[in-house]
Amino acid sequence: MQRWHKIFLAGAVVTLAGAFVAQTGEIRFGVNETDRHDAPLVTGQTPSPTPSPSPFYIPLRTIPADVRGIYFTSWSASLPDRMARAIELGKTTEVNAVVIDVKDFTGKVAFETENPLIKRIGSEEKRIANLRELVNTFHAENIYVAVRIAVFQDQHLVKVRPDLAVKDAAGNVWRDRKGLGWVDPASREAWEYNLEVAKEAAKAGADELNFDYIRFPSDGNLVNIRYPVYDSAKRTKREVIREFFAFLHEGLKPTGKVVSADLFGLSTVNKDDLGIGQVIEDAFPYFDYIAPMVYPSHYAAGFLGYKNPAAHPYEVIKYSLENAKARREKFAEIFATSTLEGTSPELREKIKRPEKIAEIRPWLQAFDLGASYPPEVIRKEIQAVYDVGLTHGWYLWNPSNVYSTAIFEKK
Repeated sequence: MQRWHKIFLAGAVVTLAGAFVAQTGEIRFGVNETDRHDAPLVTGQTPSPTPSPSPFYIPLRTIPADVRGIYFTSWSASLPDRMARAIELGKTTEVNAVVIDVKDFTGKVAFETENPLIKRIGSEEKRIANLRELVNTFHAENIYVAVRIAVFQDQHLVKVRPDLAVKDAAGNVWRDRKGLGWVDPASREAWEYNLEVAKEAAKAGADELNFDYIRFPSDGNLVNIRYPVYDSAKRTKREVIREFFAFLHEGLKPTGKVVSADLFGLSTVNKDDLGIGQVIEDAFPYFDYIAPMVYPSHYAAGFLGYKNPAAHPYEVIKYSLENAKARREKFAEIFATSTLEGTSPELREKIKRPEKIAEIRPWLQAFDLGASYPPEVIRKEIQAVYDVGLTHGWYLWNPSNVYSTAIFEKK
């Protein structure tokens, strides 16, 4: 076996053996708790039941293999004219999907639930009057609905549970360059809470559960950070995030929903965890789709030799996705052909091969930053996806949620 294979398999042992260990316990939100690191939680929180069919649910007629989605905030989702525009694009162009925030960086859950944990946290802000009705409206037009959940960047949870917030050296809530606080990514309570949000969105009929900010903080005064739960002497950031991926996989399997993960664009080309815990191979076994955010404006000067990568979107995206595809193929090859030579029989018994390996469906830039992005430039980005040979689609991100018809092919 090649040395690279052995090194990779050493990391995979943790991924595929330890990550399937069940985590049980209770969440006591609203109660300040001492730092416990890996101490078990006290049980008592009843998990939300597996979603069941409802007579008021309109199913999607066909699940698209090639999803071509456009992003909307929860505020846009509350505007009938904005949603009517999305439906019009779905009827007249290649657009066949929407991605809607149901929990953004504010930490507010944008729809009403009957979940006791969410109620106890007080995070509901009913921006979307009725999520089930909104999903039904899109399904009636055969438009696929993904919901986006921002995980560890959560201003509400930082406020109501400051004991779970990332701190600075003085013991105050640490803030990134945008002034935003973060929840400790190693907090099992935060894991359970976000799982419950996802289950509620699944019960409302969403086709896909998309997770963002599944990482450690990446900007600001990182030297000044203090974590209330994470202990670097016990686990690496990579191990924490990998365990969270496995946790989501097991927790959401009963819903039957498509599950996807947003990763930094650089995760396609970097072999380390970028200092935030994200390694693309760690995500492959646990999601249906990996969504690298290959926004050219987010690549540093000098990438591929370009002074301004944002001015070369086709080249940046094509190179990034070629790397992502190659790494996926290598991952699949290793687990299809490896005999795990050199490992003990006991260890081989513990290792589980992936049930499936995530496909790649990237986020593309549809906003001006670093360069102008008119429809013809966005179209080049889309072409880069297809030129790499990826056939599972793309999502477009525009923070203003405005998408020109000229971007898309007509039906």
